[in-house]
Amino acid sequence: MTQSDLQADHMKLEDTRVTRRYFGKFARITEHLTKVAATMEAEGRFSRADIEALAQYLVGLNWTFTALSHKYHFSGRYAHAGALTFDRHESGFPVYQELLEMANDALQADRHLASQPSVDALKDQMVRVILGEQEIPTKLQFALSQRLYYEELARGGLFWARNDPQAVWIENKGDRRRFQIHWAVYDSQVNLPTIYLMDLEDSGRTGLPKDERRWPEAQAHLMAQSVAHLKLLTIAKGFDADFDDLHPTRLRRFHVGPMYSSAFTQQSGPLREVLKAAKAPVGEDWALVWTEEELVSARVEKVKSGWFGSVERQIFALDPFEGGGGDTGATRMERSLIMPQRPYQALAERNPPGFSQVHKFVVSDGGRVLSYR
Repeated sequence: MTQSDLQADHMKLEDTRVTRRYFGKFARITEHLTKVAATMEAEGRFSRADIEALAQYLVGLNWTFTALSHKYHFSGRYAHAGALTFDRHESGFPVYQELLEMANDALQADRHLASQPSVDALKDQMVRVILGEQEIPTKLQFALSQRLYYEELARGGLFWARNDPQAVWIENKGDRRRFQIHWAVYDSQVNLPTIYLMDLEDSGRTGLPKDERRWPEAQAHLMAQSVAHLKLLTIAKGFDADFDDLHPTRLRRFHVGPMYSSAFTQQSGPLREVLKAAKAPVGEDWALVWTEEELVSARVEKVKSGWFGSVERQIFALDPFEGGGGDTGATRMERSLIMPQRPYQALAERNPPGFSQVHKFVVSDGGRVLSYR
């Protein structure tokens, strides 16, 4: 797909009401994501370490949308407010460029905050304009939205375009240390957040996070390989081959999205008909796909290294139902669908082909998450 094709799928939100509705929808979706992850933990799919890593990125994603909602709160109403660009074709999420601009703004957040009046001062000025001049203080309201935007950036913890690897010690196993490495990226090709978890054994002399030689190299290697179209098998085998004393035993990748909405995206396929048939009220006309890929080491082989030495190499198990795993490059792949009750009822009534194996998480009106197979 060419760059012009990709840009044709992008759309600016230039209407104030539509922009706020878009962010309102994502505020609810990202709030539900942590509950879905907790439900998966209760079902035994995630360990405590998994859930802590995932929660960090899902909460960060929520804060990212909060920051962007402040930035574009006056889109279409104030000339300098700008407009959010999102991928309307399949992703439904903001385009990658939005997160790059946000990261650049974050570098200058302290300087902006130092030069701006405080929130209380701006509110006080607004009251005086309303009472004294009997006008709507649009400029001050815009200034307040930008103040809140930079405060969110300065607070940190957001989901950025690049979220570099972190190592969490799990246990010592004989003469080896076990770590979980987690990192995340906002994929520039598909405009979606992608989270990676790698379980590995470290047979090096110094623990990986404290190793000034290996840790920076491992981080750089993993970030360079964090591309959606690369198979897990390619990533894991490349890492295994490049680091003789790091042994990846399990690699998982989570794609958060796409988000389908009858109001915003131009999706194709059965979900389009499901959302259309649901006729859900504003705020409930959406469905979010959550895809988990998993690659597990099946055994270890010793291969010759140099004249006299040998090193371990992982032999990974591939999905036997996918032509030897060549198509997916993973041991297992599972798709889940998160959606409110009304779209789920429409999905259950229509029962389109291909959805019977999709795990459904249904959000009730009260915010409770129910799991269905």
